[in-house]
This record gives sequence, C-alpha cells and structure tokens, in this order.
Amino acid sequence: MAEIQPTRDEMEIRRLGKPIHPSPLDLPPAVPGASGSFMPEGIRVRYRVDLAPGGGEHAEDAVSFEKAGPRERIFFDPPATRAALVTCGGLCPGVNNVIRSAYYQLYHRYGVRDVLGIRYGFLGLTPDGPEPIPLTPRFVAGIHNLGGTALGSSRGPQPIGRMVDFLEQRGIDILLCVGGDGTQRGAHAIAEEARARGLALSVVGVPKTIDNDIPFVWRSFGFFTALEKAREVIQGAHVEACGTPYGVGLVKLMGRYAGFIAAGATLASQEVNFCLIPEVPFALEGEGGFLDLLERRLRERGHAVVVVAEGAGQDLLGGVRGTDASGNLKLADIGVHLKERIGAFCRERGIPASIKYFDPSYLIRSVPANTADSLLCDSMARHAVHAAMAGHTDVLVGYWHNAYVHVPIPAVTRRTKRLESDGGVWTAVLEATGQPRQMGQAVERPGHPAVVPSRR
Repeated sequence: MAEIQPTRDEMEIRRLGKPIHPSPLDLPPAVPGASGSFMPEGIRVRYRVDLAPGGGEHAEDAVSFEKAGPRERIFFDPPATRAALVTCGGLCPGVNNVIRSAYYQLYHRYGVRDVLGIRYGFLGLTPDGPEPIPLTPRFVAGIHNLGGTALGSSRGPQPIGRMVDFLEQRGIDILLCVGGDGTQRGAHAIAEEARARGLALSVVGVPKTIDNDIPFVWRSFGFFTALEKAREVIQGAHVEACGTPYGVGLVKLMGRYAGFIAAGATLASQEVNFCLIPEVPFALEGEGGFLDLLERRLRERGHAVVVVAEGAGQDLLGGVRGTDASGNLKLADIGVHLKERIGAFCRERGIPASIKYFDPSYLIRSVPANTADSLLCDSMARHAVHAAMAGHTDVLVGYWHNAYVHVPIPAVTRRTKRLESDGGVWTAVLEATGQPRQMGQAVERPGHPAVVPSRR
C-alpha cells in the first residue's frame, strides 16, 4: 500500500512566532542551493520528482516539504532556553546516538546550557515518573557505543494535561520526542495543549522505528542495523538448513504491520527461499499454498530457508489478541505456528525434516547502531534541534529524496507506510527467492510457472 499523497495545506509548518535572535552558529550566509550554510527560508523539496511524459505539475503547484536546516535567525534566546529530550516505545539501534548528537548541538553549538533527559518515556513527564536527569557532556560521552536508551523508555500514553503541566512548571521551552507513530501522536497532543494555553513550547519529533514504517521518512534510523543483524541470523539458518537432509531454517523477524525488515534482509542475504510479509496474504494449505510449495522445494533441493515477518499470516491464526499499552495489536505468534505446521505437514508427507527456528527480535533491536545508522541519527538529531531553535513546533524531521525536511506531525499520524506488493522491492524479493507472487492460487501462465526452481 502506498502512502496517501499529502495536500499542500497539510504541509504548512506551525511556528511559535517571529524569530528575532541571531543564530550563534558560525556558518556562511544563506545561499539557495548551497550546502554547509544557513538554510534560506522558502526552500522546498518536492513530494514527487518523477513526471509523466508530456506533462507534469508546475513547480508552484506541486506538493512539497519545507527543507530542514539551520536558520540565520532563531526564536529562542539560547542562554535563557531550557530543553528536554524524551525517548518512548520499544528499543531501537541508534536512540543513544540521537540523544548524544541532539545534546551536543544544543550545548556546544547553540549554547543551551540547561538540557534535561526525561526518564522512561512519557511517564517521566508526570509527577508519578522519576526525576529528569540533567544532561552533561560527561553523561552523554560514550552512550552512542551502547544499545538501548540511556534515558529509559516506556509504552503507553499519559494524561496530556498532566504532561503539559509538568513542562510548564519546569519551564521547558523545547521538547524533542524520539519515537514512532504512537509517540508522535502524543507529541502532537502536547503541542495542541500548549497552543491552547498560549505556551511558547516547541515540540519536535525524531522518527524512531526499526520497522521503517513512518510516512515521509524514506529510511528511519535502526533499519540498516536491523538488516545487518538479520542477515547474520539468516546466514546461520542457511548453514543449519544445508547441514542436514531436508533441513528447514525458519527465521521470524520484526515487522508488525510492514515487511520492510523481512524483505530487506531477504535481499541482503540472497539465501532465502520464501519470504512472508503482512502486506501479502498467503494460503498455508492446499495446492500452491506455502506448505505445498515448501514440499516441492524440499524434495527438489533438500533444504529451505524461510523468513517471516511477525505480522504475516495473522488471518490464519484467528485474529489479534487485544492491544498493548501503546495501542498496538497483540499478534499471534506466526513463527511458532509455522514451525509446528511445517513439522506436522512434513511428518504427514513422510519427509524427515529437521527444523531450526530462529527468533532474534530483541537481540536485533537492542544492539548499537552501525555506521550507516549512526550517520543518520546524527543528522536527524541536529536537524531536530535546528527546527526547535527556529521556533517550529508540532513538526517531525522527515527524510525525503535524500534530503531532510520538516513534516507536520498530523500529516504523519493520519497515514500508514507499507511495503507495496506491486512495487520494486517486493518484485526484487520474488526474483531473489523464486517464490510465486501469489501463494494459494497456483496460477499457471506461460513463462510464469507457479514455482520457479531456486538457483541455490
């Protein structure tokens, strides 16, 4: 499913007021098209860069994003500003990098000396939560080498009024919210309540999701680290599968609603024979179903590697099991179910299969960020600080066409980002695995057999 294209009105950025203070950053004057200088006002990044033959949108009519970057004049007076950072939701490689880079940008570059670390997510913005940590250069010095979050995290909303009371009482001017869609919904609610009270509070989101499923963010931090670690697990599953007659290496990866990790790791590995994701339904039983295709693969090649996203095949398991504290659906365990069904099916068919099951979910999300994600974290954190100091609010740092942009948080939270089943990534997965586009209908077409023999 593709993102719903935004409208021009949705891309309007909220500002707290006129920026009257000169920026303390030592940068060249704003020049359109230049890099390494202040960002001129009015620079935009188009939503679409491809144009249909013989026509297209006029530049002034096209939907576009405001380009992120440091401004020559800022809203907040740095010595009089108090900022805070909060990290929410599940763990993700790179959160500590964001904390460290955002703090250094505030402290060293802008001269904001008062920066608080909110502990354990939105819980720390209430009187019931633990006391915030005053961030210092010593505190953040080595945290980028660690997984997790040095501030702690939690799931679930807190009363908006109580959180804004806390921010007002503590004199916090800037709140950087590091988290996924639930966190950003909370950030939007905080910004709305602050606006209703007439508070000059800048709320800026830094998109965090290992699943890479936040709209208007081509790649979220932690995703490449997840692919790297998932590839290592898949390689182990492949070795195990090849090491015994009729070996099956079954790997369950994160991906509650979107199959980006499963698909990306499949392409990175090039050893996967079946990739199952939430966006593409599949039949388990019957001719042309997954088990039927797996049997053909085992009898032909003697081994198989299967990757499944955690949200795949939920329709086969009787639906969801309620919601967690963040409102996320509690999913049935497709990995364990597949392991049991593969084992029972192979016994019924007289195949002495040896199934090795891997579930590295928490291992993958708890490791430090790799090089690619470390670079992305640093840039996103610094652009979030630039947006906040300029007085932007209710805004998220997006990443679009290799550029950092400002996206209004409401435009993000009313959409979903999913892997397109007719897009280039999924087509590449089908080419790499040899699996059919549809499992369960076994449609035979000239030149498109229901099962393409694997190259491996």
